[in-house]
Amino acid sequence: MSILLEVKDLAKSYPQRVGFFRTRLFHALNPTSFILEKARTLAIMGANGSGKSTLAALISGAATPSSGEIFFAGERLIAGDYQQRAKHIRMVFQDADASLNPHLTIGKQLEEPLLFNTSLNSNQRRERIIATLQQVGLLGEHMVFYPQMMSTGQKQRASIARAIILKPDILVADEALATLDSSVRAQIINLLLDLQSKLGIAYIFISQSPEIVKHMADEVLIMQDGDVIERGTVADVFTNPQQDYTQKLLRSELSNNPTGSTVDTASLEK
Repeated sequence: MSILLEVKDLAKSYPQRVGFFRTRLFHALNPTSFILEKARTLAIMGANGSGKSTLAALISGAATPSSGEIFFAGERLIAGDYQQRAKHIRMVFQDADASLNPHLTIGKQLEEPLLFNTSLNSNQRRERIIATLQQVGLLGEHMVFYPQMMSTGQKQRASIARAIILKPDILVADEALATLDSSVRAQIINLLLDLQSKLGIAYIFISQSPEIVKHMADEVLIMQDGDVIERGTVADVFTNPQQDYTQKLLRSELSNNPTGSTVDTASLEK
């Protein structure tokens, strides 16, 4: 077993105003621990407000924990040291339209992390950008496109390209498939699985869709009100859920899908 990421008692609390002169702590995430192995996928499931996105933000460095520690390959990640984390852990967001800058070309947006985190010269950066675009199924010519010139699927591929441009070990995907239609979603799932197979990337995959988790993940954490209430392999948790909350979560998503998170399973690679 090759442990890539180890999370120890990670927690996050926020001050919450309850009157003109009083505040109280809101515990968005209670102490949580888990490990992630190389080239494996850990899914985190839960209803809105369960703490799953807070956990993703803490792991990616977008938020600072109130307590607890994160270790990458045995090295403690320092809160606020984004350069240290950026080389190992990158984020793919739900909405490519919101995460991509409409005023910059795709090439410029892929070049930014290279400028801040590598010593590559301009020719080397250009070569890396073109190679990365091709890895995600785009063309080198797409580097001169602006986001609004691309389809929804192409924009999500560009977002993934930006996430992998530094050759990270871990991608944190926070509902990265939720806004895509079923056929495009299937294409992106296949792309992520292909990248994992070729590059050995590990994923932390935030989702409310059991159908997607079933295709993507090896293990799953079920979260409720900031706590992990159930964990195990996807096969074990899905076939024999121990908690009533887990059963309801699986049933409601499988029978009633208001976010349109179905997958065109005929298009998925096995």
